[in-house]
Amino acid sequence: MSIVTDKISRRTMLAATAAGGLLTTATLAQAQKSDPIANGRGGTNPGPMNPSRIAQNPDLMVPPSTDAGVLPNLRFSFDDAHIRLSGGGWTRQVTVRELGVSKDIAGVIMRLNAGGVRELHWHKAAEWAYVLYGKARITAVDANGHNFVDDVGAGDLWYFPSGIPHSIQGLDPDGTEFLLVFDDGDFDEDNTFLLSDFLKHTPPEVLAKNFGVPASSLASIPDPSELYMFPARVPGPLSADKIAGAVEVPHAFSHRMMAQAPIKMKHGTARITDSSVFPASRTIAAALVEVEPGAVRELHWHPNTNEWQYYIQGQARMGVFAASGAARTFDFQANDVGYVPFAMGHYIENTGNTTLRYLEVFKSDHFADVSLNQWLALTPPELVRASLRVDSQFLHALRKEKSPVVPA
Repeated sequence: MSIVTDKISRRTMLAATAAGGLLTTATLAQAQKSDPIANGRGGTNPGPMNPSRIAQNPDLMVPPSTDAGVLPNLRFSFDDAHIRLSGGGWTRQVTVRELGVSKDIAGVIMRLNAGGVRELHWHKAAEWAYVLYGKARITAVDANGHNFVDDVGAGDLWYFPSGIPHSIQGLDPDGTEFLLVFDDGDFDEDNTFLLSDFLKHTPPEVLAKNFGVPASSLASIPDPSELYMFPARVPGPLSADKIAGAVEVPHAFSHRMMAQAPIKMKHGTARITDSSVFPASRTIAAALVEVEPGAVRELHWHPNTNEWQYYIQGQARMGVFAASGAARTFDFQANDVGYVPFAMGHYIENTGNTTLRYLEVFKSDHFADVSLNQWLALTPPELVRASLRVDSQFLHALRKEKSPVVPA
């Protein structure tokens, strides 16, 4: 047995173990990719390795021949982030600290058990959320004293503008898990303005004057370390939490994204939610995209801002073109974050055998993308022919109508 064959055999067994002990053709092919060799270039990889990481990121081990130049890392997994455990649930975050290129957006995954409360608080950054699992009750009061209370479930959104105080509580039967997106890459979930922290650092006599009660009435305020995310009784029906006489906010802070009629294509769907359909969301726009196996989120770019991504299910690879001959490819799994800097051309291909579902998120009040296919279809044909030296078949295949997922 040759050194290379023996090495492939060893990696095959390791990869099979990482995959649950099944030795398949796909496992063998993946094991072979653990050697950075392509088209007579590269060499074997006899040193230390992590087979499960290699299996998840094949395009980092053997990049497509079209990759070139230097691009920063555009991928980070929430599964590699520190997790904070509390009495009411847990949380973890991906900020500019974890994904250095993402200076304008940070993300948080939070889990609240049934009854678990994210303490009354507010942020300098605006908060946008997508509910991944379960149900939650959210509350807020705006600067004009308008009140908001609602129950949200999987596929729903909420948005709280910067500085607006709010709360989140998990409901029956099993609480909730959700993605939070903040319009500041330097955001830190551990540095929010907490109600208990505020009161603990205000003199008791001032609190007494502010609320018009004896100081003794406030003597039992808990220490902030006891709260943050804490267990509590599951609230009753939504109607019981409506405040009598309160005026509701002019634009609801929640939105039913899954109730939107999707853009339907043969191999996928897209739901676009920005301020045109969710007026409260003034700084965050998003698209929920589904791509069937083998299909591609078409070659495109965004003319207004960077793109922050969250992968909900499936597998994908993303190629990003950065101009001046630079391009790089990344692989994604569920719970990964991706990022595409402003105006860079890219595609997302479903490389798995199940539906790929992911979010495209933008620090903007509106969604905008430029389709490469549509651009060329709406450009004089002879100019396209002269520029690319393409034939008539290519020109006739161009589409004047945008199709986010292809084949169309």
